Amino acid sequence: MIDFGLVANGVAIGLAVAAPIGPVNLIVIRRTLRYGQLNGFLSGAGAATGDAIFAAIAAFGLTAAIEIVVRFETALQIVGGLFLVALGTRTWIAQPHFDEATEENLSGAIAAVFVTTFFLTITNPATMLGFLAIFGGVAGLADAGEDYGHAATIVLAVLCGSALWWAGLSSFVSLFRQKMNDRLLAVVNRVSGCLIVIFGVVVLARVAIAFLL
Repeated sequence: MIDFGLVANGVAIGLAVAAPIGPVNLIVIRRTLRYGQLNGFLSGAGAATGDAIFAAIAAFGLTAAIEIVVRFETALQIVGGLFLVALGTRTWIAQPHFDEATEENLSGAIAAVFVTTFFLTITNPATMLGFLAIFGGVAGLADAGEDYGHAATIVLAVLCGSALWWAGLSSFVSLFRQKMNDRLLAVVNRVSGCLIVIFGVVVLARVAIAFLL
């Protein structure tokens, strides 16, 4: 019997985790404007997969994985911060053109951006700790690990909630794609690249401050 209350909670968690504006949202927006709605959605699918993995760790109570995340939290933040700086710099200096996207290189680009958004998600220990806090605070989730069926339901619901956000975001952004040209696309690249670098610098600054204190 499906617990629809549990499903609703899981979908809400997936939406809540995906919605805050961050690097992945910027990547999805930029790729939707350049390649279209489907590409934007598939770009966000990497983040949704990462969210589902964190949800599984929290739901099934995989203490060994949780301990690893907590133990290497600083290292993960450093790696994630450096990756964001590199990604933002690469985005800034790119010279994109609408007419250069062929079906052949597009499939490779989708695979690459899927891996990128997945990596950005799993190297963010705050997401893992956020899932633990949510699962501990929402009624019915704290004991989900005692029932594998309930735990699996939550994980799938979180995945669907996150995917729903990326579907909605890419669908909305695609409405403005017809007005895009190479000049505007370059502006989008500059702005998103700058913001992604800022996100990376903030992560690294937090690590440095925590180390000094």
